[in-house]
Amino acid sequence: METPGAIKFSNRDLRRLIVPLVIEQLLAITVGLFDSVMVSQVGEAAISAVSLVDTVNVLLVSALAALATGGAAIAGQYLGRREQEKAGHSASQLLLFMGEISLVIMALFYLGRGFVLNVMFGQVEPDVAAYANTYYLIVEASTPFLALYSAGAALFRVMGNAKLSMYVSLAMNLINIAGNAFLIFVVGMGVEGVAIPTLVSRGVAAAAMVILLGRPGLPLRMERFTLRHDPYVVRNVLRFGVPNGLEGGMFQLGKILLLSTVSVLGTASVAANAIGNNIASFHSVAGSAIGLAIVTVVSRCVGAGDYTAARFYTKKLMKYAYLFTMLIISLTLLLLPLILRLYNVSPEAEGYAGKIIWMHGVMGILIWPLAFTLPQALRAAGDTRFTMAVSSVSMWTARVGLGILLGRFWGCGVLGIWMSMFVDWVVRIAFFLPRFRGKKWEAMAIGE
Repeated sequence: METPGAIKFSNRDLRRLIVPLVIEQLLAITVGLFDSVMVSQVGEAAISAVSLVDTVNVLLVSALAALATGGAAIAGQYLGRREQEKAGHSASQLLLFMGEISLVIMALFYLGRGFVLNVMFGQVEPDVAAYANTYYLIVEASTPFLALYSAGAALFRVMGNAKLSMYVSLAMNLINIAGNAFLIFVVGMGVEGVAIPTLVSRGVAAAAMVILLGRPGLPLRMERFTLRHDPYVVRNVLRFGVPNGLEGGMFQLGKILLLSTVSVLGTASVAANAIGNNIASFHSVAGSAIGLAIVTVVSRCVGAGDYTAARFYTKKLMKYAYLFTMLIISLTLLLLPLILRLYNVSPEAEGYAGKIIWMHGVMGILIWPLAFTLPQALRAAGDTRFTMAVSSVSMWTARVGLGILLGRFWGCGVLGIWMSMFVDWVVRIAFFLPRFRGKKWEAMAIGE
């Protein structure tokens, strides 16, 4: 079946885009597991400290990645217009913006260190507090590197070169794992042995991205790095990227707040929720990767004014999202008894975890891609304020508000919190699907 529009992406083009993105998403998940295993050798206090700080860092990582993805969509639209110089100029401005905003965020994190460690984390044991302080001081210094890496990865994706960003991600993760192993098992460090490799690996990845973006022959022609702001491009970066970043950050914040509700439901519920989150991250790997591919494809189509192709490829990629999501979830459900035995938790926790994973699996196959993959097409077209508004309202009312009611006050426990998440998905679809079928998002592209 051929698209009736002017923009063409062959099946080979789509495979070259999707496969590296799936691998990159899997790398992000598995590296977190390796980190957890290695820091466990330091002791329970170290595990607790790293886990606490990472609950904040995951919010930062999500927000910066979403901000970069939104900003890179501008370059994608210029590429669709075949205006390589403007695409390169917008890429330079995105790197400058990400560098500056990350320095501000890093400064705020250091200024607010006392609030984060003493108020957000509450009263913890002295050794946990000491480890958390050490880990926090080192890891937060990597914020600018993380921002530049995220911007570079997003720009290579909109160029259709997801393989290169995958290689940089692989190198970053290998440096991180090797550094952890060396500093913990050979040198005998504590949480510093986990924090320092994170800082170094992100610095290397950021440098690699900046150098690679300066190579000649890229689809977008990067100009020399400049500290001069282009008000028009910055406004577009803000319009595309900031709602995306805020949405990603608030999504993670809502999840963090729900952890406090889970924590009062008992140890079995906490363990089951953690297992459910781990497996759910694998469930969404394909849908998340294809969502990033949609940003690349749709931004190029929108830039060319080819909304027929934008709709065609969105529908085609949504079919892939459903197919691969179904395959991954089916595999995890088949292996579920073995997976649960690996965690070695109580029968009560195992029972809860099994129900959570089955619920998430069934609902993931049915509706997850419509709730999270489809709106990437709207974001790529510039309809970011709408997606942010819907996602934020749905998150705080359906997932957080209803989750607290079901979990704590209506007797549904940890299962109720997950049920509220599925209601959140349904609410999102009720707004995103009609929006995509309509015409309003076609008027959101950047101007001349």
